[in-house]
Amino acid sequence: MKEALRYLNNAKEILKSVPIENNVYTDVKPVREAFGTAYLSILEAINEYLISKKGFKKKELPKSVDAYRIALQKHVAVYNGKLLREFEVLYDEIHIAGYYRGLLRDVNVVKEVFKSAKAFIEKIP
Repeated sequence: MKEALRYLNNAKEILKSVPIENNVYTDVKPVREAFGTAYLSILEAINEYLISKKGFKKKELPKSVDAYRIALQKHVAVYNGKLLREFEVLYDEIHIAGYYRGLLRDVNVVKEVFKSAKAFIEKIP
């Protein structure tokens, strides 16, 4: 999961340059960029697992969120049924609220979501 954690660390580095006022990030563009990178870290963790443990080739990896859901359910959730639910929550928080809509700017909320992403990555077998 080295590469996935590298992506997540890159996302955190992006946040370090964003100005904060009253515990809120004041520039939404780099915050959205950080969330996009954090979302990629989650997908990268799944990809790494599918390649290293299930023998997938790069061209066989999921290409949509629905395909990731199916891969999680078929190959990963067998070992931990909660992972699919956690993926759904992280998808909503990181990809939709954080990246796509740019709704998450409170520093504490962002930190908690990133902690959840790291915990998810570490749970992938």
